[in-house]
Amino acid sequence: MKKKILYPALALVLLLSTVSFKSDFFEIAKQIEIFTTMFKELNMNYVDETNPAELMDTAIKAMLDDLDPYTKYWNEQDVEASKIRNAGEYTGIGASVKTVKDKIIVIEPYKDYPADKAGLKAGDEIIQIGDIKVADFKEDAGELLKGASGTTVDITYNRQGETKTTVLSREEIEVKAVPFYTLLEDNTGYIVLSKFNNKASSETIAALKDLKAKGADKVILDLRGNPGGLLSEAINVTNIFVPKGELITTTKSVVKKYNKQYSTKKDPVDINIPLVVLVNGRSASASEIVAGGIQDLDRGVIIGARSFGKGLVQRPKKLTYGTQVKITISRYYTPSGRCIQALDYWNRDENNKAVRINQKDFKAFTTKNGRTVYDGGGIQPDIEMETSKFSNVTTSLLQSDAIFNYGTKYYYTHPKEDVTNFDFTEADYADFKAFLKTENFNYETATETAFKKSLEAAKKEKLDIEILEDYNALMGTIKTSKEKGLDTHKKEIINLLTDEIIKRYSYREGLYNYYVKHNPEIEKSKEILNNKITYDKILK
Repeated sequence: MKKKILYPALALVLLLSTVSFKSDFFEIAKQIEIFTTMFKELNMNYVDETNPAELMDTAIKAMLDDLDPYTKYWNEQDVEASKIRNAGEYTGIGASVKTVKDKIIVIEPYKDYPADKAGLKAGDEIIQIGDIKVADFKEDAGELLKGASGTTVDITYNRQGETKTTVLSREEIEVKAVPFYTLLEDNTGYIVLSKFNNKASSETIAALKDLKAKGADKVILDLRGNPGGLLSEAINVTNIFVPKGELITTTKSVVKKYNKQYSTKKDPVDINIPLVVLVNGRSASASEIVAGGIQDLDRGVIIGARSFGKGLVQRPKKLTYGTQVKITISRYYTPSGRCIQALDYWNRDENNKAVRINQKDFKAFTTKNGRTVYDGGGIQPDIEMETSKFSNVTTSLLQSDAIFNYGTKYYYTHPKEDVTNFDFTEADYADFKAFLKTENFNYETATETAFKKSLEAAKKEKLDIEILEDYNALMGTIKTSKEKGLDTHKKEIINLLTDEIIKRYSYREGLYNYYVKHNPEIEKSKEILNNKITYDKILK
């Protein structure tokens, strides 16, 4: 008989170890006892055979999903993966991959690592690993790619409609926190900090010292796309540029022991060198602590677009059998008192979606020099760049993989492209829009969602026939407006297409080399750093 997974309405188990000291201990214990007895009765008496492990996994995830996206249950494999992310070293294939239905898609092979040596490229669809077909593997198929250093595995993959095979030899993979740095022609040091693992500050310090030795007298720290990581490393990276003893972030919680202040503890490397920090909508968490600290202390100029707004602090708590729960314990605040968190998961709208603070409700705060800055979630740059922003249509293009898929198409239809001075032309953009039609790309605006709800309400009140003609006309107008959106936001879309395409030909290192010559945010940074009057004026 096929095992059946149940979806219980009640999902209360797990938090006893972290909240047992609270005043509602009796209520927690009561609910856990209710759940335990119900769980036992279900498994003993349900009409079909149940799977207790899967049933409990579903119950836990259902409970945590109702809190926030960052409170997660980790099984033993998840715990090990977390250790690897923070350590910056692991054994594997040296590529970013994504599991989709019955295949694993290679997102980005890293130069000179196993996947690259085996000939795998972005867009390849891995369908079999050894003797196991990915479609038949019910767990995370990505686990099949892992193994001891020096071991080999046969890979079967699809590329552009053709099935191919290769042999991949696993190696020790070092994940660099600073994958690239260089000295620009005007003596500006450019440092890319891509993640906050336990090597973030040491690698940033090494890069800065090397650049200064080569003549750097100003610095750009690029945090765009950096999803964050270790809080301690965020403090240490900020400490590179600010004195010992400066408050960098505060955490606040209803649990008093999590109310803490985090200040710099080390001697800085350079507190005077002019500094620009680049952020965008994908700079989150630890990146926002650094950017917020630098901004509130008037230590440097922030350029780009408002950061992601992930200001919730998580801490892993050990459970039994090697598992853990990663619990949101507090919120981050910048030195001036701004809350970094953008979405409120505890006061949701009528559709149970987290709400964002309305701009009219933003509160003003003051930096060390008396400049006015505002909350609202994330870090608002001192200088905003249109090319850094992500509109709704751009976000939808990224989420649907349309830009990634077009990058694959472009690569195989332009096999010998020289991307040194790459230019995505008007003809290319017209081809991209035609490609979207073949991909059936579509996205729903907030206006469409609201109108659809209105129509549903009208149906219940039996008014839909009377308004249907007007409704269809409105939806037609919105569709036309959405199509125009591809042109309205062409610049930001072309920037992302350019990034994706250049990586296909010259890896991420090639993309950074392209950036230093063509990226508008870097050009703006150099302009500000080379004009002391403008730089000082922004900070005062």
